[in-house]
Amino acid sequence: MWTGNRETLIKNIKMRISFFTILLFVSVFTLTAQSSIAYKTLENIPYYSEQITCNDSYLAERCVLDLYYPLNSKAFTTVVWFHGGALTHGEKYIPQKLTEKGIAVVAVSYRFSPKVKCPDYIKDAAAATAWVFNNINKYGGDSTKIVVSGHSAGGYLASMVGLDKKWLLDYGIEANSIAMLIPFSGHTITHMTVRQERGIPEEKPVIDEYAPLYHVRKDAPPLILVTGDRDLELLGRYEENAYLWRMMKIVGHDKTKIYELDSFNHNRMVSPALEILLEEIKVLDKKLQSN
Repeated sequence: MWTGNRETLIKNIKMRISFFTILLFVSVFTLTAQSSIAYKTLENIPYYSEQITCNDSYLAERCVLDLYYPLNSKAFTTVVWFHGGALTHGEKYIPQKLTEKGIAVVAVSYRFSPKVKCPDYIKDAAAATAWVFNNINKYGGDSTKIVVSGHSAGGYLASMVGLDKKWLLDYGIEANSIAMLIPFSGHTITHMTVRQERGIPEEKPVIDEYAPLYHVRKDAPPLILVTGDRDLELLGRYEENAYLWRMMKIVGHDKTKIYELDSFNHNRMVSPALEILLEEIKVLDKKLQSN
């Protein structure tokens, strides 16, 4: 029961009403501003030079990307997105949950095993990422706000490009320029298809130069690991990621996180993982604005 005077009570009620009115106005304004942004998609942009693509028809077919970006916007974040498919199949796509969020998305196609062998698909991932670094500013983006992500095989490619510096160094780009790495359910040991190319069963783990775990380092970009439920994932995928998380902590990398999505299997985890990605981008934007 209220024991103060009536005028104070009325004053407090008015202040609360004003506060919630402001919150409602800000929310509506933000949603209206986002919905009023127009977006454009450019499809099948080659990310290798013409000199390279003209000599290889398979490379010319596969090594293209789609760019989805907000028009008349400045300094937006860009997500480089690698699709899954065990490095043997799949097609590029723009995740629906990432559309109309004020960000750009680059969906990448790459070559597949057995038509090519390791490390050609890793080279493709690096070439596509380098294209984004070299070109996103032309469309209004900010090359200091590039997030590299992907699901399953795409998560593996994202980790390899971000943790093993040599792939981007071929293009004069420092891997630590990546704003964040956010692989979804990616191998952190050597990928099963890389092992199969050598005649090694998928149940037999290998950690060599083609394993993200091999490239644990303190100075890596912020690393957000997301997997499905450990009991529903493929081949111990959660445990692989948990080991990478632990080893990154041991070497002093204090910007590694891991999320296990309970009750979600390898494929169904993508949708909630995209929500995590969007939240991490908000955190990134706040940090950059405060600097």
